[in-house]
Amino acid sequence: MRAAHRPVQRPRDARLLAVDAHGDMRDLPRHRLASLLKPGDLVVANDAATLPASLAGTHTRTGEPVEVRLAARPSLAHDDTRAFTAVVFGAGDHRTRTEDRPLPPRLDAGDTLALGPLDATIVRSLGHPRLVELALHGAPDTVWAGIAAHGRPVQYAHVPEPLALWDVWTGVAARPVAFEPPSAGFVLDWTLLHELASRGVGFATITHAAGLSSTGDAALDARFPLDEAYEISCATVEGIAAARAHGGRVVAIGTTVVRALEHAAARRPAHDDRLPAGPGLATQRIGPATPLRVVDVIVSGTHAFADEDVLACADAALERLGYRTHEFGDSIWLELDAARRQALRSNLNTATLASRLGQRRTTRPCWMPNASRMRSPSLRASTSKSA
Repeated sequence: MRAAHRPVQRPRDARLLAVDAHGDMRDLPRHRLASLLKPGDLVVANDAATLPASLAGTHTRTGEPVEVRLAARPSLAHDDTRAFTAVVFGAGDHRTRTEDRPLPPRLDAGDTLALGPLDATIVRSLGHPRLVELALHGAPDTVWAGIAAHGRPVQYAHVPEPLALWDVWTGVAARPVAFEPPSAGFVLDWTLLHELASRGVGFATITHAAGLSSTGDAALDARFPLDEAYEISCATVEGIAAARAHGGRVVAIGTTVVRALEHAAARRPAHDDRLPAGPGLATQRIGPATPLRVVDVIVSGTHAFADEDVLACADAALERLGYRTHEFGDSIWLELDAARRQALRSNLNTATLASRLGQRRTTRPCWMPNASRMRSPSLRASTSKSA
């Protein structure tokens, strides 16, 4: 496959590899996404807008240049700017592959950084030379104004053209809380939403602060995803309950939606089958042992898949058809096996979830259709954001 190197969210030639509940695959134009949905289904997207989370500056003690990439914070609250988790690079910019970026100068607690109009202090190291807890000085409005004025979207070397903020906002972007775009949502536009409505398919949103997808450092990337704040509205809870009552499927647009919904489901009382509405902090990792309580289908971006049997066929199809990877690339539709879905509805602990597909770290879905025919349970995906 080839990396999508232009910041075009909805290219006319975008493709969709659809893997259905029986393991059959179809190559479709991505604009036919709605044809895979049925009346009573519910599509759930992440409506987080993307912050300009890359801040160039200087390490005050040494005078050396740094790039700070904000990566997480404890909540979505506007006034919660007391602490950010951040990844810090040394000299350079997005034109250098992340794996080739130098380390920053040594970052000790109490060190200060000058980031354009903002000043920041290193609160503590988080066990890696690049990863720190960072305090940005000033009242919340001052902090957000400084980020807006000085920051740029986080960018990787495979897209050489500098990104504008609107390049990384999906068609349903609302609160600016994400640190990288929930890029599976680039499939959404008003035409698709109108088509969903005309087919009797519901649409709802959650807000999830999507974090960084890669740092180029294998040891640090292994700690991702970080804890990510989210919020689920009462309307979305009602929509999921209605879809379930009518036998509809919950279709997650992107892995951030999966993480938020499944985290909320895991913390609901045992006697209650409804999701709790409100804020949360997704601390879990999604993997083969994760009980799948909510999501039936995931729509995500593609990566370089490599595995045997069915997934080898999918990989070959993606290669043969010239699918594009990364955030501005093509898409994949993965359905939960029909028999496993039925077992899940009668026993929530019997199902497992595929891991975070798309831009994020991936292990092969245990619930991948026809998994019993596969010799290996692992799926590998390239995670480096390089040229």
